Amino acid sequence: MLLALCTGAALAQSPAPGGNTPAATPSSSSTDADPADYRPELKEALPQGRLMGKGRLTVWGFQVYDARLWAPAGFGASSYASQPLALELAYLRAFDAVDVADRSMQEMRRSVAISDAQAALWKAEMLRVIPDVKKGDRIMGVHRPGVGAAFWVNGKANGEIRDAEFAKLFFGIWLSPKTSEPKLRDVLLTGAGG
Repeated sequence: MLLALCTGAALAQSPAPGGNTPAATPSSSSTDADPADYRPELKEALPQGRLMGKGRLTVWGFQVYDARLWAPAGFGASSYASQPLALELAYLRAFDAVDVADRSMQEMRRSVAISDAQAALWKAEMLRVIPDVKKGDRIMGVHRPGVGAAFWVNGKANGEIRDAEFAKLFFGIWLSPKTSEPKLRDVLLTGAGG
């Protein structure tokens, strides 16, 4: 998923023993100022942003990525889709861009029905702005309500997807109540109001 753009379940091409979906275990979250949470690109991408929360996605003992959410003061978790925010995934393992895009579409389809034609269009757009990632790469997605999403790779602007519905569903991968990773959602939204 944006920056990741893929959730941890992308690690598993087959189901867990017994057919269960792998469980994610985010780390504890803190909104205390930490130099490791500073991103220079936020000055341009979301100047009013402050760290809301952060967590680590771990699946079956594999560390997938560290996620951080920034938003302006007054950000409300229940109305994330209508507010500016920045979500970063700092990858702890490598993923092909195609796998990231496929997993993102799978997660977006958890919320609403998406036609195959629309999914193909959005997948092509994701492949335009999200590269293959290796351990240490950071992808930040910036939600621009009513406009779409801008993507930053390792601190550099890498393109936009100008589609508000895409942006709503994409950031919903992590922030929607329908997310497949509710524990990670909880820690990301630690500093957000209702």
